[in-house]
Amino acid sequence: MSGGVDSSVAAYLITRQGYECIGATMKLYNNEDIGISQKHTCCSAEDVDDARSVAYSLNIPYYVFNFSDSFKENVIERFVRAYENGITPNPCIDCNRYLKFEKLFLRAREIDFDYIVTGHYAQIEYDKDKGRYLLKKAVDKTKDQSYVLYCMTQEQLKHTLFPLGKMKKSEVRKIAGETGFVNAKKHDSQDICFVQDKKYYDFIEQYTGKSYPEGDFVDLNGNILGRHEGIIRYTIGQRRGLGVSIANKPTFVLSVNPQQNTVTLGKEQDLYTKTLIAGNINLISEERLKEPLRLKAKVRYRQAEQWAIVTQTDDDTLKIEFEEPQRAVTKGQAVVLYNEDIVVGGGIIQ
Repeated sequence: MSGGVDSSVAAYLITRQGYECIGATMKLYNNEDIGISQKHTCCSAEDVDDARSVAYSLNIPYYVFNFSDSFKENVIERFVRAYENGITPNPCIDCNRYLKFEKLFLRAREIDFDYIVTGHYAQIEYDKDKGRYLLKKAVDKTKDQSYVLYCMTQEQLKHTLFPLGKMKKSEVRKIAGETGFVNAKKHDSQDICFVQDKKYYDFIEQYTGKSYPEGDFVDLNGNILGRHEGIIRYTIGQRRGLGVSIANKPTFVLSVNPQQNTVTLGKEQDLYTKTLIAGNINLISEERLKEPLRLKAKVRYRQAEQWAIVTQTDDDTLKIEFEEPQRAVTKGQAVVLYNEDIVVGGGIIQ
């Protein structure tokens, strides 16, 4: 229970179905870890109060589990290392993989509960013919979160429930209002939770205590175009904040080279590519891709899916060849594969 409206309504719905439930909130960080004063009442404290209030109104026990060490290691540290290595991370996917469906999942099994229940907008079904659990898109396509859940295993899917998967967000808010939840009109969280009200690179500098050295902006031929302010400040496709241009035309970040401390700039047409390689893969609807498949793929959360031919080249690698060139394919982001509404699987762009 995050303190938000979605997990609160999920708890309400599952108790109405007769399950014996406890409410659980993950404590993910300490104030000092993310540069907030100990005296500051941060949003996480308010969220705990909201979650506790909802649990009380549902007459279910409520607990806060301290997973801050794991969050620091598996989310914050990964986030920092990625930018230091010229990679753009997705901390929400890491949080799902290592916290919600690993630490919290294992805790649930330890205390002898059958399911994890969350407020994610996605669906789980069992395919009897394949003998596999399927992850599917939510009915409300505007809220679908299947992209950030592609790393779930068969065992995790078997013991997870998504009560909101068949609902519209408007229905969820209506239930919260009718039930009298304190968070019925609470805004959805959008930003990276541990960065708070600052830019991600300011967080990294504060967290590490480092200042990242300036270096050269270069073009595709290695010609020096100007000076950058530290590689952690740049991601693929970025246009703003560069301060230089090529032939007085819009200029974009094409790549980041931490070894040479350079950032390569180019024109928009230089951002497009038709092929990517993904590693650290997880397949859901299939145990293995035995032959090339024509599937839809998306290389970022808000992108529309695009047709591609997908080939599994070894146990942990996919080659994805798009029918149309894709803009700003970025190392460290997830590519997720779909067969209509079914998540086939995904991996991390390399």
